[in-house]
Amino acid sequence: MGEGINDYTKNMVDLRRHMWMAGVEEELRRLIWQIAVVGKYISAKIHEANRKLAGIKNIYGDDQLSLDCAADDILRSQLQFSGFVREYASEELEDIVKIGSGKEKYIVTADPLDGSSLVETNLAIGTIIGIHKESILDTGRNTMVAALYITYGPLITMIYSAGKGAHEFVLNREGEYVLAQENIKLKEKGSIFSPGGLRRDWIPAHLKFIEQLEKDGYKLRYSGGFVPDINQVLIKKGGLFTYPALQKSPQGKLRLLFELQPMAFIMEQAGGLATDGKEDILSLKVENVNKCSPVYIGSPTEVRMAKQFLN
Repeated sequence: MGEGINDYTKNMVDLRRHMWMAGVEEELRRLIWQIAVVGKYISAKIHEANRKLAGIKNIYGDDQLSLDCAADDILRSQLQFSGFVREYASEELEDIVKIGSGKEKYIVTADPLDGSSLVETNLAIGTIIGIHKESILDTGRNTMVAALYITYGPLITMIYSAGKGAHEFVLNREGEYVLAQENIKLKEKGSIFSPGGLRRDWIPAHLKFIEQLEKDGYKLRYSGGFVPDINQVLIKKGGLFTYPALQKSPQGKLRLLFELQPMAFIMEQAGGLATDGKEDILSLKVENVNKCSPVYIGSPTEVRMAKQFLN
């Protein structure tokens, strides 16, 4: 696609047109579009919860739980009879479920509302989606054909990749996702870092790595939300997010299937890297839906530096 297309206020390239021009196959285009539309419904549900929080005290715990479940219900019900999805796996479910007729082409993984605990404090949260064609368990290779995430913040934005770059869209006032940035490319080296976990619980190698970043003048940028922190690295064109192995949790906290694989897919399409400290995230075998992994994800320089310290 030609230059000058980044100014969405002038060109108004919407999501459907962009995917068609990028050569994304029809069924995958329609599935990605359908999931993007679901993001509008989830956003409306979040705003509804916020209005309740503004007027009623001591209800947040129950509302947070219901908000997670509501987002999952909205997403699953929209995909149930889409004609494109045969299996669905979600952070809100105990196992993979079959939907549709069973003959459909795709398997969808979802973190329907990542960071829902941040709603109370009015911070950005998001939805993370992975789209696979083959089995998502017991494989030591990447079976993903597309991934996307939606950020619910001051703007509702979506970054998607169907294996042909990573592209950002903004939901405008007319309810259309319009192109904001095409082919996002990270710099070789960034200047920000987002480290998860308590410092006292970090393993020694990780602590030394973070201390080196601090000595090198990296700026601390951590919201406590995976989606907004990853989004910051991508939009700022560089930096690092990490949630490491901890002394009492050697596998870290974030789930490989629902959070790390989709973000690794997108990050690599933007020229970045994602590792558990030794192996690439997309090469790790997923034995079950609850499998977690440490993660270092972002610009090549920082990820390679992490691997050096951890090895």
